[in-house]
Amino acid sequence: MSPATLAVLAAQMVAHGKGLLAIDESIGTCNRRFAALGIAQTVDRRRAWRDVIVTTPGLAESIGAIILNEETIGQTTVSGTPFAVAVVEAGMIPGVKVDAGTIDLAGHAPEKITEGLDGLNGRLNGFAAMGARFAKWRGVITIDTGLPSRGCIEANAQTLARYAAICQQVGLLPVVEPEVLMDGPHDLARCGAVTAAVLHAFFRHADEQGVVLEAMILKANMVLPGSTCPDRSDLDTIADTTVESLLRAVPAAVPAITFLSGGQTGELASARLNAMNVRFMGRMPWELGFSFARAIQQPALAIWGGDDGRQEASQHALAHRARCDRAARQGTYEATMDSATVPRMVSAQ
Repeated sequence: MSPATLAVLAAQMVAHGKGLLAIDESIGTCNRRFAALGIAQTVDRRRAWRDVIVTTPGLAESIGAIILNEETIGQTTVSGTPFAVAVVEAGMIPGVKVDAGTIDLAGHAPEKITEGLDGLNGRLNGFAAMGARFAKWRGVITIDTGLPSRGCIEANAQTLARYAAICQQVGLLPVVEPEVLMDGPHDLARCGAVTAAVLHAFFRHADEQGVVLEAMILKANMVLPGSTCPDRSDLDTIADTTVESLLRAVPAAVPAITFLSGGQTGELASARLNAMNVRFMGRMPWELGFSFARAIQQPALAIWGGDDGRQEASQHALAHRARCDRAARQGTYEATMDSATVPRMVSAQ
């Protein structure tokens, strides 16, 4: 696809107040979440859970695109349909996570760098043949005393830019995820400063690498106080700090910013996204939406618990959380929308 066609695809993915649903957790991460709920950590159960998600009735009313992982895009649903095809048949756009995970950054341990650029062109062509229309890559930035280092920020920013350029060369839309982690005692201002530094570095490298900004989506973290910071900050303060930081760092040419949830509860992620859209609707150059994973999945996963007999109730909870997030995109979410019967996930904050 040409950059112009990719720009149209980006708009389609977030059209009508919809967002992205990430079901691209690595095998290890998925297994840990299963183990916490007593679910067998097997290929069959991972496939069954993702089948529950993709076949949820009405999910496409709130979700425009689904991010699969490499294992899932190579599988078929329980009914025998390739997952990417099933996503399309359900009215959504399929994509795939293509990074190969993180390792210690040489000279900067314990900071991390994401692997996977070697051979990426060929892998992307393979995923495109399976039906993927976009890809996602995650870089990880940790805040701590003296961290992040400039070396870590620059290395991850350049890697994200190279990934995005390769995606566009192949004809897939890049979803770029530079995640500043919530872990730690840092305050809101510190998160804002680091987030801005990371975004400025990425867009500088993106320009150097020839990335067409209209043909990408930025998957960003919200600007939040660290998980152990005693000052939690209210909804309006977080909304103002996040959007003002993005306005200063993200070019207007980028069509959409979709937030990761990063360990927030579903309700809190919805409330914070809603506050941003209430306070800044019509004043932002890009669509401001969501690309949540746990914040949508976790209540439904707790209900399913590995038991296929609970599929309908699980799908009801999944569709409910997705509807709440779509409402948050439109600035119409209210806490009363959340049913008391939907289990709440354990917050990382």
